[in-house]
Amino acid sequence: MPELPEVETVKNGLQELCGTTLKVVITRFPRLRYPLDTTKLNQEAGSKILKVSRRAKYVIIHLERGYLLIHLGMSGRITLLKQNVPLQKHDHVDIVCDNLILRYNDPRRFGCVVYITELENSSILGKLGPEPLEQNFTPDYLYQKIKTRKTPIKQLIMDNAIVVGVGNIYACESLFLSKISPLRNGLDINLKECQILVQNIQKVLHEAIAAGGSSLRDYKNAHGELGYFQQSHNVYGKAKKTCRICSSIIREIRLGQRNSFYCPQCQS
Repeated sequence: MPELPEVETVKNGLQELCGTTLKVVITRFPRLRYPLDTTKLNQEAGSKILKVSRRAKYVIIHLERGYLLIHLGMSGRITLLKQNVPLQKHDHVDIVCDNLILRYNDPRRFGCVVYITELENSSILGKLGPEPLEQNFTPDYLYQKIKTRKTPIKQLIMDNAIVVGVGNIYACESLFLSKISPLRNGLDINLKECQILVQNIQKVLHEAIAAGGSSLRDYKNAHGELGYFQQSHNVYGKAKKTCRICSSIIREIRLGQRNSFYCPQCQS
């Protein structure tokens, strides 16, 4: 699944859309995570695109009186085209602007493209936690959120109500750098450890964004290019390989229906 660094990279690649005019939204398959409503999606046809931003794992296209939200789901991909090209299987949506086409492809159809009239009070975005790279995601904030929780810390930092966008890859990597086992419950993590964890979440995300994200399966950026952060993974996807720090064998477990990777020697 594309995570925050991948979505941030996609967002950065869509800045050419700013200042163009939305002509039409073409839908070819009606059933994604939310049903595609062509009438709503075309509600702002003829208006300018003012900005392209990101909230959590959503790309947001800011229009003059509303917003288009795009979520990549498990396998979605956005490609920015300068000319119309032959359709491929699973090309479900085209957002057509002056001389650019934003094409949305999603084999598993877990993503979405929706039109909304407001952001933070919307049913989709309204209950999200803070962004991990913004100032309100502090060690004290994280500590207050987890200090009474009997849930494993990895699941807590992946909870979008606590902090958005820390997906599976980056949770594993951040916990490794912080020397914290993913199995420890939130109530067992002290404030000092929260400080270290917040710093490492931000470090890992910044480095992943700089590398263009991690391309493990379907992910490519808006120009069809791969990310390279997977070359820097310490534990994610490294089951049965040796730890770079201590040479112990990396373990793989299931937490919250997700594969989790950690070093039993370095992380306690």
